[in-house]
Amino acid sequence: MSSGGGPAQDPPSVDVEGSQAPPAGEEIHLPGPTLLPILTAAAITLIVIGTTISYILIIVGVIVLIVAVFRWVSDTSRDVAALPEEHRH
Repeated sequence: MSSGGGPAQDPPSVDVEGSQAPPAGEEIHLPGPTLLPILTAAAITLIVIGTTISYILIIVGVIVLIVAVFRWVSDTSRDVAALPEEHRH
């Protein structure tokens, strides 16, 4: 039941048959799929587990973390360098 006492009103209808979306002004850039974020998370997990189990896990985790972060940053730098000049910040 409505609290206003009167009949419920429908929202105004919108005619969408004749309308078209405006053309896209530019293409949206999305980075490609990569496993580097998951590898980075796994390396951090190895480091944390290694603090309680073994120093070897810490060393392996740090090596994997350094390599993964270096590759991730270099891939991102390459993607940014490929963008048009007006999109770089």
